[in-house]
Amino acid sequence: MSGSQPLIFRKGLDMKEAVAGELAAAYHSTLVDELRASGFHHRKGRLTIHLAREFGFCYGVDRAVDYAYQAVARFPGRNVFLTGEIIHNPHVNDRLRAGGIRFLSDPDEHDRALGPADVVILPAFGITVEEMVRFSELGCTLVDTTCGSVLNVWKNVVRYAQDGFTAVIHGKVKHEETRATASQALKYPNGRYLVVLDRDEAAVVCDYIRRGGDREAFLAKFAQAVSPGFDPDADLTRVGCANQTTMLMSESLEIGEMFEAAMRDRYGAEDLPRHFRAFDTICSATQERQDAVEALLDSERVDLMLVIGGYNSSNTCNLARICAARVRTYHISDPSCLLAADRIRHRPIGAPSTAKASEVVTEHWLPAAGPVIVGLTAGASTPNNIVGQVIETLERFTALA
Repeated sequence: MSGSQPLIFRKGLDMKEAVAGELAAAYHSTLVDELRASGFHHRKGRLTIHLAREFGFCYGVDRAVDYAYQAVARFPGRNVFLTGEIIHNPHVNDRLRAGGIRFLSDPDEHDRALGPADVVILPAFGITVEEMVRFSELGCTLVDTTCGSVLNVWKNVVRYAQDGFTAVIHGKVKHEETRATASQALKYPNGRYLVVLDRDEAAVVCDYIRRGGDREAFLAKFAQAVSPGFDPDADLTRVGCANQTTMLMSESLEIGEMFEAAMRDRYGAEDLPRHFRAFDTICSATQERQDAVEALLDSERVDLMLVIGGYNSSNTCNLARICAARVRTYHISDPSCLLAADRIRHRPIGAPSTAKASEVVTEHWLPAAGPVIVGLTAGASTPNNIVGQVIETLERFTALA
């Protein structure tokens, strides 16, 4: 422990103009700009593309990537580290590695000793309270890119803990953001949390709230998803709902309604405020992208949807889920997944949110002749240049066919 007071940058590093050109060269797409200007429609030969009106980099992601580039420019000659992926997009993370940023999550960096000379970038997802304390005690210079929407969730979880409410978090237990959010509840001695992945898990918890049940079976089922010492008989009497910001909006809202109904059934409508709380912690960018793809499918007929983004990107996977419920959909990570006009490599909808392991190859995915109409969207961590390259590849395939 160094005892040094860390220097923390949370509002940029005064290098925005210095890195603007590099960012534009890395992630900009003139073709995407042209699509925006033409009403989000693109026609070339037999190909028509309808682009969702909200897609790709959100403000929080754009800010996080910008700060990472600024950190390298601000601290030349110093070691610059990321705690893990800055966002869930392999293209962006690989570019950062190529630019000299080292990832503490990589096997060869995992046990590295850090000190006051080192710069550590905190990702858009945030980090746990314990990790923040550790980096502060080491005296590292910190560049905090935690998204404002995530910080908003944290504020509500802290309020729950202060007032004796257990935070019920709709999210993925192993996701960086959910781990960081859950840790906020433990700032206070009586802070508790429970993470539920989906409606099915929420239903199990709501049933326990209403009727009780086998305590040990409950704890076994949620062993990795509860705070230390969690007691369902005591800790489910007062709950407050929150969510990982990138989850499916409709599902988060429904889970909140499920818990509200369970608490009303258990304690009655008059006592409900003493036992249940909920705040709107859905990320506006996530909601806008989900609404935009619904609007596209309401207004346009498409032969298929392409959803572009990292396979471990929760918001991208949820966009794919929305599309797949209405039309044939392929979730691809980048343009290299478009193997040929008759072959595509993609992540099956609903497959585990892992990287290449879940990919499959599908044949005859594009109509071989005649007009072809493709709907297109991209997750909040997908840069415009990747979207533009996908469009260019589609143009080549349909021109050859």
